[in-house]
Amino acid sequence: MTAQRPEAPTAPASPPGVERKAAEPPALVKKKFDWRPLWMVGPPLVILAVIIGYPIVRAVYLSFVGDAGLNPATGKFEAGTFGTLQHYIYWLTQTCTSNSGNSVPCAPGNIATDFWPAMRNTAMFTVVTVSIETALGFWMAVVMGRNIWGRALLRAAVLVPWAIPTAVTAKLWAFIFSPNGIVNSILGRDIAWTTDPFYSKVAVIVADVWKTTPFMALLILAGLQMIPRDVYEAARVDGASKWQQFTRITLPLVRPALMVAVLFRTLDALRMYDLPVILISANSSSPTATISQLVVNQMRTGAFNSASALSTLVFLLIFAVAFVMVKWLGANVVEDRTGKKEEIR
Repeated sequence: MTAQRPEAPTAPASPPGVERKAAEPPALVKKKFDWRPLWMVGPPLVILAVIIGYPIVRAVYLSFVGDAGLNPATGKFEAGTFGTLQHYIYWLTQTCTSNSGNSVPCAPGNIATDFWPAMRNTAMFTVVTVSIETALGFWMAVVMGRNIWGRALLRAAVLVPWAIPTAVTAKLWAFIFSPNGIVNSILGRDIAWTTDPFYSKVAVIVADVWKTTPFMALLILAGLQMIPRDVYEAARVDGASKWQQFTRITLPLVRPALMVAVLFRTLDALRMYDLPVILISANSSSPTATISQLVVNQMRTGAFNSASALSTLVFLLIFAVAFVMVKWLGANVVEDRTGKKEEIR
């Protein structure tokens, strides 16, 4: 005789003509909006919008306002009107307005003729200094990242040039590059470092590299510290050489920190002003004049509308460079993450 399995209890049948209702989910509780984060973040955002946003909007507005002057048609002195590209044409094409109101090429010596040389100087300083600082900063970061005696003292000493104000740095290198300075004494030559067109650029590059390389080294060192040591141990066990470890482990893993350092230094170099002004000359026709130098010189003459147009051009240049670099870095990161997800799937 076999034991019978007990039947599972069944729900009672519904009376005829009555349909069963599915169990309804419990009503969702509506959460109230928490205003506390907005009250904490809102005031700083408003202050930043006033401090940063208003000057930018005002500068863009003034860049489209013409200069006040005599109207040839009416013979009256009239204020500038909004909606003109006069200042942008002035800088980009070196075209000035004559007394009769006609457009003529600017005479030699006009500050507009210094625009493209200053643009070339700015681009040259940016490319050369950032490239040298990246290479030296990477090497310094690798040395500071090793477990050696006196590592803390080494890191503190490396940051000293970056901590010195730029004006002090410029004066220091002005003494070093003087006709009777240390450099000429060591080289045994009489080089005009602050007046020669070529050597003055070299002096600015050397001074800027000496000051800002520690900043690059500090950011790259932070990226190197994030790489697990187990990865290098596994690579050594697999027989990877030092060069293979550097190219296939160190460079790919430190790349985000490296790109951030390059981005910061590129934006800073595009705004270079005080170092060439104090070290070489504040004249807009100087062989080391930069775009920021032209903006300041134009403001000192009272041509605020023209200076606003040049400031807007500098802003657009910096924004374009930052957008390209961030977009390029972000796209690669997204592709890497997508690839990892696809491999996991």
